[in-house]
Amino acid sequence: MKYFLKTALYLFCAAFIFTACEGQFDSLVDERLENNPVPDNSVEADAGQADFSNYVAIGNSLTAGFMDGALYNLGQQNSIPALLADQLALAGGADTFNQPDINSELGFNTSVSPNPAPSGAVLGRFKLDTNIPGPSPTIGGDPIAPFSGDKSALDNFGVPGILLGQLLTPATGGPQSPQNPAFNPFYARFASAPGSSTILGDAVATQPTFFTLWIGNNDVLGFAASGGSNPGILTSPAAFSAQFNATINTLIGNTSASGVVVNIPPLLGIPFFQAVGFDAIPLDEATAGALNQGYQQYNGGVNQAAQGGFITQEEAARRQISFSAGQNAFVIEDETLTNIPNLPNLRQAEPTDLAILPLGGVLGQDQGNGPVGLQDPVGDRFVLIPQEQQQIEQNRAAFNATISSAVDANSDRLALYNTNAPDGVFADLFGLAPGDGLGVTVNGVNLAPDFSPNGVFSTDGVHPNPRGSAVIANEIIDVIEQNFGATIPDVDVLRLPSVQICAGNCVSQQGQGEEDS
Repeated sequence: MKYFLKTALYLFCAAFIFTACEGQFDSLVDERLENNPVPDNSVEADAGQADFSNYVAIGNSLTAGFMDGALYNLGQQNSIPALLADQLALAGGADTFNQPDINSELGFNTSVSPNPAPSGAVLGRFKLDTNIPGPSPTIGGDPIAPFSGDKSALDNFGVPGILLGQLLTPATGGPQSPQNPAFNPFYARFASAPGSSTILGDAVATQPTFFTLWIGNNDVLGFAASGGSNPGILTSPAAFSAQFNATINTLIGNTSASGVVVNIPPLLGIPFFQAVGFDAIPLDEATAGALNQGYQQYNGGVNQAAQGGFITQEEAARRQISFSAGQNAFVIEDETLTNIPNLPNLRQAEPTDLAILPLGGVLGQDQGNGPVGLQDPVGDRFVLIPQEQQQIEQNRAAFNATISSAVDANSDRLALYNTNAPDGVFADLFGLAPGDGLGVTVNGVNLAPDFSPNGVFSTDGVHPNPRGSAVIANEIIDVIEQNFGATIPDVDVLRLPSVQICAGNCVSQQGQGEEDS
């Protein structure tokens, strides 16, 4: 079980593997019809100045329907564009919205490594194990397989894990090799010509009449999810500007479509960066005393450095490590501290630090990089210190400025869904609006900004669950109505499922034989 518990919370937004399951097509169609019945044409709806007859969605995992660490049937069926397309069908849109169907009930979990597990089991999507409590991968997932449907009929061009620049390069579709870091199998599986075509080119080839574009999150999220430890994966504002304007110019210049462009929301508010608190270590008095003994030499060295003038007394106090009975802050490496000869740059986490969700799977385990066992310092890749958060927000602001400018320059055909609006759903979810608490209220029901049974996030802490997808789809509908004079009914949020609870096939529920795998 040690392997599985370490990997059960090892989450990341990019996804790489997938399969098709024989014999599930009929059940997939039945589920789709049940969850998304044929539109009721008696409902009042009007396209206004828009033309929804050929709606196309372009983006990353948020567009693809990636949830719970995997791309799987239920997630695709409840992707934001699929839910939106059902409503647009009431106002002249097509009755079908074609996606590169995964045909897998559990998918392939891209957030645990290795997968397949050492036992040979393929691990699928996360579900919520309320006994942990937390997410656990399921057993019985499927490996990747090519899309076997009609590639020319696709409407959803969402590709999990991609950066903005990967919309524009044929390398995203292949070849698969260490020399091609742009390769993404989620595009390769449905690319019109793998290694030659591009995601954007394939979307444009369908000649959409209306589109949604939500791209750029991963250009900053990848860096954030690494704990700020890999600056090389943070897209520069200059590169983002060039790539985004090229994307918009291609869409405007090669189609007659109008569309909604979505910018990058306040990512640091998502559960991936909020679920593990800075004081996540519960200790009894005896354990706290033993740990204090283990850090006694370090604390003494810090005090000597202050006495010798190497650091200020203020920094020395900040670097003192001390534990007590109750909840305790974990120890981190902080590269911004003053280098002291023969001492590591350590301090305890503070309320302004953000731990990433994978840290929950390793806290309380001996990391082998210090003298005190269970409270060895956690690595830089697990924590965002304030300086790293500031860098993330600066880049995000620059990216959003580029997005806003591109929409403004084409305001006759484009509308912006500003996910950072002070009166928008993200401000409500994360408590950013003045006087508001956390969460969003739908028909009298408060939905939380987490992956609890009453939350709007899936168990990977990054992507929305079906209810969360519906909430966002309704926000986009509002933008369409305001900017194109349309009348479109909202998605019924509360009829959709939230997270799914483990029911026997989660790794965390297996017996001792599986634990030793």
